Amino acid sequence: MNKPDNKLSQETSPYLLQHADNPVNWRAWNQDALDEAQHKNKPILLSVGYSACHWCHVMAHESFEDKETARIMNEHFINIKVDREERPDLDKIYQHAHSMLTGRPGGWPLTVFLTPADQMPFFAGTYFPKQRKYNMPSFQEIMATVSNVFSSRKDDIEKQNTSLKSMLNQITQHDKNTAASLNALPLDLARKQMLTEFDHIHGGFSGAPKFPHPAMLERAMRHWALSRQQQHNDEDILDSAIFTLQKMAMGGIFDHIGGGFCRYSTDELWMIPHFEKMLSDNGQLLPLYAYAYQITRLPLFKHAAIQTADWAQREMQSTEGGYYSAIDADSEGEEGKFYVWSPTEVKNLLAAEDYEIFAHCYGLDKTENFVGHWHLHAYISTEKLAEKFNISEQDIFNTLNRCRKILFDQRSKRITPGIDDKILCSWNALMIRGMCIAGKLLDKPEYIHSAQRALEFIKNTLWDDQHLLATYKDNKAHLNAYLDDYAYLLNALIEYLQCTWDNDMLDWANNIAATLLNNFEDKNKGGFYFTSHEHEKLIQRSKTFADEAIPSGNGIAAFALQRLGLLLGNTDYLNAAENCIKAGSNDFQQHAIMNCSLLNGLEELLHAPVIIIIRGNASDLTQWKTVCDAFYHPAIISFAIASDIKPATPIDNKKPLTSTSAYICEGSSCLPPITDLDDLKSYIHQHSAHQKSRP
Repeated sequence: MNKPDNKLSQETSPYLLQHADNPVNWRAWNQDALDEAQHKNKPILLSVGYSACHWCHVMAHESFEDKETARIMNEHFINIKVDREERPDLDKIYQHAHSMLTGRPGGWPLTVFLTPADQMPFFAGTYFPKQRKYNMPSFQEIMATVSNVFSSRKDDIEKQNTSLKSMLNQITQHDKNTAASLNALPLDLARKQMLTEFDHIHGGFSGAPKFPHPAMLERAMRHWALSRQQQHNDEDILDSAIFTLQKMAMGGIFDHIGGGFCRYSTDELWMIPHFEKMLSDNGQLLPLYAYAYQITRLPLFKHAAIQTADWAQREMQSTEGGYYSAIDADSEGEEGKFYVWSPTEVKNLLAAEDYEIFAHCYGLDKTENFVGHWHLHAYISTEKLAEKFNISEQDIFNTLNRCRKILFDQRSKRITPGIDDKILCSWNALMIRGMCIAGKLLDKPEYIHSAQRALEFIKNTLWDDQHLLATYKDNKAHLNAYLDDYAYLLNALIEYLQCTWDNDMLDWANNIAATLLNNFEDKNKGGFYFTSHEHEKLIQRSKTFADEAIPSGNGIAAFALQRLGLLLGNTDYLNAAENCIKAGSNDFQQHAIMNCSLLNGLEELLHAPVIIIIRGNASDLTQWKTVCDAFYHPAIISFAIASDIKPATPIDNKKPLTSTSAYICEGSSCLPPITDLDDLKSYIHQHSAHQKSRP
């Protein structure tokens, strides 16, 4: 076998670098690789995955490290490896193609065979085993079949490609609907669909495997808040979110020792997760737990939020300020090995009386739940534990904390899973928003400082000549940013400004919004393309509105642009947001539950948010701002700006009339300024009746 011509060592993606020593002649997706395929008239074997993916590791070990498999790959194909986190544009396209070719949902690893001339997919699958098993043919059999089809059935491939192109183009056809069609019915439909799917026993909105669906949880909370604003209290929809968050925080999907949430649960009980931890998931869940605590005051939610934020700072934030992408599911070649325990090991670490409480809480007195080991899952609440052991709930909480600290120190001595240390702009923005909300609601200024460090990193490293770059690693920032990068970052900046006013950050938000409109907007049909007008030409330019594992870029763009447009009085932003919502209206009228992020924008289009700008002495601002944040009212947006700061017009027109003043605008309708703190309290309370205030 010839010496491998593997070019991945030149890349920065940790996932691609994991394959740099394979005997496969891997290339990254670039023009040189595409030209090589066309020149040699070899089909492209496209393999898409990510560094924390367990089955990606399995296929790599079975096939890509195998010399005979590599020989077949190198002889018959141009082999291109793609990190789906760096190139979500490619992943979206070829996941769609996989679904159309197979009639099944995709996943990772994604394996697609492309024609060399135009990169059209003609055969697709996900994981293929080295040997025939799981009722699947072997990977070598697949390659032999594909190679034969490519050489002998070119006319059939061309016909299929023509049909597939048409279907891919249809996905992006979203015409603006009429303004009359924009009403509250989709909000009610989403509520109905969520309650229909809601698991009343275990929480969540599906069976196994069970994903958190944070966009649905946030939509449920917002729908409850809207119902209260309209003088009826929809407790059922709130309970679906609160119960789900409670079950997750008690479940094994949450790392009870080190904090943070795993990707998903393999069972309906939230007990045994797929052990990878993704920044994107935790960035979305963190603010939900802060909100849940704000609504209920349950210590469980505060604990989960603090543990998650502390984990993000401790293990995911680089010295440069940005947050890393993921922690692997595997260590020492085994999934979950880092996280599991035995009763004997724990018993030897804890005092006898502490062990009894800890074991009863986390199931060490039950049978094993993970391949001969025990993965911690809270089977009982602290309230019930207190009753059982006849001590106070605070004593139970202190005992469990003490035990968790001892186990954390012990676990730290183990070989840790690998960290994907690339820094993605979009995922950082999700965590920045989460840190801001948690810091504000839990009185944790260190979280806001963490968010500030990440924002400054992005501004200094990934913002260049009015454009964002998507990823950074090893002192290299590259790849044109996507819609999600701009939309999430804009949304995060608006949250940050509600924690700490900064004129430069407002200017940056304005620039990001302008670039978003200039480079991504579909001016004719409304909405935003996933890739910019300057992006590499691919077989499809997607424009999607549904939420996936991360929220819809179109949904977040419409939501954030509306808020910034109302703050600055910028009608271009407001019009672009409305056109985006109209473009997605057919989607959310048919599949409301899948479009929760866009529905948040629809809600604020129909029921304009309240913007409160507080101007005054720095010594008063904290107290006035705390009043604004006392209740869960997601449609109240408040900014505290010291009187000696000169923000942009029209904000600077709102100057303090006495020592401190609150300017309140309900959408585009402004009320007389409030100059008395008690009057501000009364106004906030009217919008948030019956909720408990912050202590």
